[in-house]
Parts: sequence; structure tokens; C-alpha cells
Amino acid sequence: MNKQYHWPAITAIALALTGFAGQAAAQQDPFQWLEEVEGKKPMEWVTTRNAETRAKLKDDAGYAKLKDDLLVVLNSKDRIPGIYKMGDFVYNFWTDAANPRGVWRRTTLEEYRKTTPAWETVLDIDAIGKAENVNWVFKGANCREPVYDRCLISLSRGGADAVTVREFDIASKSFVKDGFTLPEAKLSADWRDLDSIYVATDFGAGSMTDSGYPRIIKEWKRGTPLQNATTLLEGKTTDMSVSAQLSRHQNHQYELLHRQITFYTAEHFYRDGDKLNRLEVPAKADIGFFRDQMLITLREDWAVNGKTYVSGSVLATGFDSFKQGGREFTVLFTPTPSTSYVGAAETKNFLLLQTLEDVKSRLTEWKLEDGKWSSRQVNLPTMGAVGVAGWDAESSDAYTLSFSDYLTPAVYMMANAGSDQRELLKSAPAFFDASAYETVQQFATSKDGTKVPYFVVKRKDAKLDGNNPTLLYGYGGFLVPLTPSYSGGLGKSWLEKGGVYVVANIRGGGEYGPRWHEAALKGNRQRAYDDFAAVAQDLISKKITSPRHLGAMGGSNGGLLAGVALTQRPDLFNAVVSQVPLLDMQRFNKLLAGASWMGEYGNPDIKAEWDFIRRYSPYHNVKAGVKYPNVLFITSTRDDRVHPGHARKMAAKMLKQGHKNVWYYENIEGGHGGAANNEQRADMSAITYTFLWNMLKPDNAANAVHK
Repeated sequence: MNKQYHWPAITAIALALTGFAGQAAAQQDPFQWLEEVEGKKPMEWVTTRNAETRAKLKDDAGYAKLKDDLLVVLNSKDRIPGIYKMGDFVYNFWTDAANPRGVWRRTTLEEYRKTTPAWETVLDIDAIGKAENVNWVFKGANCREPVYDRCLISLSRGGADAVTVREFDIASKSFVKDGFTLPEAKLSADWRDLDSIYVATDFGAGSMTDSGYPRIIKEWKRGTPLQNATTLLEGKTTDMSVSAQLSRHQNHQYELLHRQITFYTAEHFYRDGDKLNRLEVPAKADIGFFRDQMLITLREDWAVNGKTYVSGSVLATGFDSFKQGGREFTVLFTPTPSTSYVGAAETKNFLLLQTLEDVKSRLTEWKLEDGKWSSRQVNLPTMGAVGVAGWDAESSDAYTLSFSDYLTPAVYMMANAGSDQRELLKSAPAFFDASAYETVQQFATSKDGTKVPYFVVKRKDAKLDGNNPTLLYGYGGFLVPLTPSYSGGLGKSWLEKGGVYVVANIRGGGEYGPRWHEAALKGNRQRAYDDFAAVAQDLISKKITSPRHLGAMGGSNGGLLAGVALTQRPDLFNAVVSQVPLLDMQRFNKLLAGASWMGEYGNPDIKAEWDFIRRYSPYHNVKAGVKYPNVLFITSTRDDRVHPGHARKMAAKMLKQGHKNVWYYENIEGGHGGAANNEQRADMSAITYTFLWNMLKPDNAANAVHK
């Protein structure tokens, strides 16, 4: 859940007027001690729970084989190395058995076209970690455009969101002595020019927001102390964060600063010399640039100049005209009930707009010529997900195009805007024989009558007798769409065994744009959970599966979804996996980045909002004496986004209540992604899918909750 609102004064008044005992209740939480992430007592509890889970798997031959199979997939040298062009080279970050932490490497496009390219290592993360005795995880390289001579390298301890930044010289492939260096923090940094960068970081007391992100952005000049950097913009402690960037396309360059007020509202500024000018766009809008055009993506309706542009639209306008008060726009995309905007990429002359139609990818090329926009639809080969990236927007209309679906391994191609000609660069291997399977899209009817799409991946000859082990996956939050994509690991872990895989495109996500997301915000959150239950009931009514053989899984916000499925609808499922989850919705805004998500869930410190939050908060709705599905909580100690205390406390409470069917596993590193290397990824996936299969397989009467 790679934004916030928080009103301390209003909260204090609400508490005083209503006698709301939310804080007192939180203080009485008998498991709050588990929130001390690396405390001795909590870690002893974690170690004990991990040992219990390991003991359950010790003699499970299926777990050991699956872990080995998944490592083969994850470490396969036949995977497609995705590339991006910088100067004369193409770059890639790669992990495998020999390089578990990974290498940042490069080659030429001509070499890349070969079956076995020769790669040149630019930065070896394993070597750095060994030399410094730190479990570094690579978090990206921000390189100075368009010369690509220096980069800002981000490294994280154990995969956390907090990073350190070091300046790196591309030519010598070494860190710059006395170069730009930032200590560990949740931060952002971007180049302004060779001798100055934008920095938003922890500058000391009072410089971070309630969400744990920077609230001050500065310009830092080379050779000067960080504390002497010039402040450009300050947000409030109740904001989510601030950031700055240099946006450039060909000979156009824009210095932009952003004040992210909540997860969904922001103020945008452009810098003109030493003056900051606010861009008069809606609070719920994103901005970008293409040549001299400003692009505005709306997430709320905007009435301007006698016209109303609907939420989800993409608009283009001349930036100079806009600064002078002009409000004439070219509409590049207007949503319909079945379509939504996903994102864009750019080439020299074209803007490539990615959209969805009933959750299936579409691509439109918009050409800007003589100040006029024209478009054409691009033919795509599958119903799946598409990835698009400009190749060299300064001088070329080439772009890379990748696509896959649940049963089709990814292909990676070079395309040219304005033409249907494509060059196949790489094809991913198939890790399972997909010929026996099919993907179908269905629609379930939710409690309020809304039609909810979902994808079913199953054997073509699967019998509709209710006996198919079925895994239902969902997310439903933060405007994130779940689109079809290939997973060799899923094939090995689930499909090959005879399992059915289902993805529910429930409200709260971005499958149908802002309207689909906002339909399940805050007080309407229950709609997302009703949608998920409706899909489960549809699968049961179609006899694809039955409660005995149906499992639910989700991560992060989806982990909350899984927790709600566990506590609200134990009648529908026999196994639930809640990954890196939110579960204690009374204290989520007190833990790590939680305050930034109040725009999504509401503020539990305000009585009226806690009243609707507590109705679904899994931690507050789990009860003794109720027969719940088998459940696995899986998280990471180093997750500094969603606090591991959520999973810890939920498991501890259920065990205290006497529930015997509770599994728990916590990886000691790995960040919000759960794992820091392929060994850990394979292990955690093997634990997850072994648990699911043992609980849901057709002959698993011994562990069944439902009879």
C-alpha cells in the first residue's frame, strides 16, 4: 500500500463531548505489548510461534518439494530481464541463486537481443552487504537525466521502506567520495542539477508528519552541510508527506513540488526562479507533463470555464496558457461505466494511455503534432495485463511493450508508436503446462445489487461438484486494480495440484476508476467485504467449490479483507491467509504509516468514524466460542509500513480465546513485501500454499471446519 487526515483539535472535542473511550480501550488491550517490534518479550513470542509453524511442516514432504520448486522458478535464468535505456546502455536489476541480494547490471541493446547476453555488473548488492555486514536490499537508482552520469542509490536494511541514499558515479562504477549521502529515513530525493538535489527527509525534531514521512522539502547544494540546505516548502505534521521532482521532456523542464495533504488530496506547485506558484487544479488530481502540455488526471469532478469534466478523466492543456488563466482542455480520456484510466508512458511524439475495459487492458496512442492531438487504438494480443515504457523519449518513438495473462507467460517486445510493427525481444518460459486450463470472467451480484467482476482460472475439465479446492484472492483498496498476469509460482503451488484460482475485483480497488474506489471509502467500507462474500457465494452456488474447500487470501489492505472474511463470514471459508495485514483498526493510525490511511478508512479517534470502523475491525470482532476457518497470519519484522503488531496481536488474541486452528509466521526481515531474497520468498510461499492445500484438498476431512 505504496497518503492522510488527522484533526487533533476536533478529536479532543469529540472525546470531551461524547465521552468516547477509544483511548482507554486501547490502553486496556492486553496484547499491546506485542507492538514493540524488536522488544525481547515480543520477539520471544514470535520465535515460539515460528517454531510451532515449522514443527507442523517438519515432516511435510509437500512443503519441502514446493519450496524447491518455487526456488527453481524464482532463480530461473530464463526469466525475462526487464530493461530500461540510459545513455548507450540498457540496465537491469537481477537476483538469482548466485546473487540473492541482486546485481545492478548493464549491456547494449544489440547484446540484449542475444539468447545469452553478456552483462556488465555495475553494482553488486551482495558484495556491499558482505563488506559492510549489513543485509542491504536494493531500492532503486535515481539517475540524472539526460546525461546519466550520477545516480542516487537507495539501500534498505532488510527491505524496510526506510532507506539510506548514496551518490554513485556511473563511469567509475563507484560511490562518490564526499558525495550526496543521506542517513536512513523514509525519504525522497531527486536531482535538480549536478551540484544540487531536492531532499525531503528527517531533518530532526518536528520535521516528520504523523504518518512518519517528511514534511519539509529542501534544496541541498554540493559541498555544504545538509543542515544548511534551503527550505523550499513545508507541510503540516497532519499532512502525509512532501516531495519534489524535476520533470523533463525533450527541451521542456519543470521544477515541481508536491504537498500530499491526505492519501488522496494534494497541492501542487511549480518553481519559477525562487518563487513557488501553486497550480490551480483540484485537490484530487494528479499532474504530469508532455512537451509544453500539462496533463491532469482527475479523481473528482471539475467544473471549470462552463464545463464539467468527470472524475477519472485525463486532460491536456498548454502549460503557458494555463499559467496565464487559460482553461481550454483536450480530453484524452473520459471514463464509462466499464472503463478506467491506469497510467501513461511517453515517447518523443506520442503519449501512450493505458486503460481498462472490464479489467482487461487497452492501449491508445495519442500523437501531438502542431499543437493538435490525434489518437489511434493499439491492437493487443491477450485479455491480460500490459506494461508500457518509453524507450528514449528525447529522440525516439520506440517503446517496450510487455503482456501476460494468468495462463500466458510474459512476452517482451519493442514497438514503435504510430506503427503495428513489433520486435520480440524476450519470451518468459512456461513453468507449468497451461493447455489444460482456462480463464473465464464472471460477475457476482453484491448485497446492494452491484455487479462485481471476478476471474476464474481452472482446469477445463473441472467437475462442478463443489469439491474443487479454490483460493479466492482480493484487495479492494487504494484505487489499486487487480489485473490478469502470469505466475509460475501460482501454477506450481496451486493449479498443477488441481486447485482453482479466483481473483475478485471488488469495490475499493481501481478496476473502474475513482467511482469504484470511492464506493467503498470510510463509512462505505462494508461494500468491499460484501462484494468479496458475494463472489464466494457465487462460486459456491455455481458448484465450482463449497465452503469446505474454499479459501480466502489477501495482503496488506487485502490482509484486512481476509481478516474480515474470517470474522464476518466464517461460514463461507475453511482456510484464510492474512498477509502483512491491518487488523487492529482502532490503533492502525498510531502505528508506523497508519495515519496516512485515514483518508481510506476514517479516523478511529473520532467517535462517529470509529462507530463504522469497529463494525468490521477483525481484532475487535473475533470471539471465543465461534468456529472460525483455519487461519494463517504471515508478516515481517522489518515491515515499517504496516506494523507487524497487527498480525501478532490477532494471533495472540485468537490463541488466548482457545482457537486451535491458528498458524503464525513472521519473517525477521523483508519489509512490506514480506521477504528480502528469493530463498525467503520461496519459503514464505511454500508455507502459505502448503497450509492452504492441507486445509482445502478434497480428502482433508481431518482438518475441515465445515461438515
